Amino acid sequence: MSSAWLLPEHIADVLPVQARRIEELRRKLLDRALGYGFELVTPPLLEHLDSLLTGTGHALDLKTFKLVDQLSGRTLGLRADTTPQAARIDAHLLNREGVTRLCYCGPVLHTRPSGWQSREPLQLGAEIFGHAGLEADLEVQELALDMLRAAGVAGLVIDLADARLVRGVLAGLPVDGAVLQAVVEALAAKDAAALDTLAAGLPDAAGSALRALLRLYGGDDTLDAAQRELPDRAPIRAALDDLRWLSGHLRRGHPQVRIGFDLCDMSGYAYYSGTRFAIYGAGSSDALARGGRYDEVGAVFGRRRPAAGFSLDLKTLAEHAAAPAPLRAVRAPWGEDAPLRAEVRRLRDAGEIVVCMPHGHGPQADAFACDRELVAVDGRWQLQAI
Repeated sequence: MSSAWLLPEHIADVLPVQARRIEELRRKLLDRALGYGFELVTPPLLEHLDSLLTGTGHALDLKTFKLVDQLSGRTLGLRADTTPQAARIDAHLLNREGVTRLCYCGPVLHTRPSGWQSREPLQLGAEIFGHAGLEADLEVQELALDMLRAAGVAGLVIDLADARLVRGVLAGLPVDGAVLQAVVEALAAKDAAALDTLAAGLPDAAGSALRALLRLYGGDDTLDAAQRELPDRAPIRAALDDLRWLSGHLRRGHPQVRIGFDLCDMSGYAYYSGTRFAIYGAGSSDALARGGRYDEVGAVFGRRRPAAGFSLDLKTLAEHAAAPAPLRAVRAPWGEDAPLRAEVRRLRDAGEIVVCMPHGHGPQADAFACDRELVAVDGRWQLQAI
């Protein structure tokens, strides 16, 4: 018989110290987004399934919990990603002309974990709708870097890529969906043997270009190598030019951030339409933030608006962020004395944390550092250092 207190696999409670760290990060990062002009939205956790999965590809479908609505009989989904919801809000509820900047923070649910991560990430993200130029790509990259720096993450590295490279390599070839998916998975896993097998069924030029993608990661010389080894086609030229432009601006604006390229990064391939990025910190083997351009995300809602954005998991980020110091607090007795209770209220109204301790109990655990206490002196309650 299972214990009533056991949670499902890869689902966990967030305990006080970590919950405080996550909440402080949430406030700090949303304030940083506000500083860029992003407006906060809060979409529902539950939506009609066809709306949640619009334009997102097969991978998100597999991640999404599904259930039947007892009111309508329609299939509902528990969101696994908030970006389609932001696109729906932009297209149908706001319906603005020009640029719209939206940010959000809330839980998402995944049917399966990614590695050892939780199945209930706390997703924070930002999206720019309505501008096709690289200025939008650069802005979301800079906001993501600023957020991670504000969280105290050291040793930031941003890897740049572009979804148009693989599409440019395979352009015009009769490649069915299953083969394309297998190619994407082999590139994402950097599985040279699997890619060789798949390339054997393609023209020599395409096979050579796909094999070259596996080697195209590293510093600035990666783009020069890509120009030599990939087909000279318009989408590939445009992608490489855009990556040069972005990396140049990032290097000038963020000289402390290491910039690299991983041209076979295929995470979320079906989702992206152009430039994309992943940001790592010192000691993080998985990306702390991912994003890029996904111009098709709003098409099904009737507005094919350019879009660029990123998201991160606050729970994961909290594990890499600088640990918060204990909160300074005032210790007070827990009593019925009216002047005592009035002084406790006054201190709390002034922004102090006042922890009232019942008689016979020791100090409250590690979240608070009580460095002062309320003591009665000549019939009056006064603060004294501990």
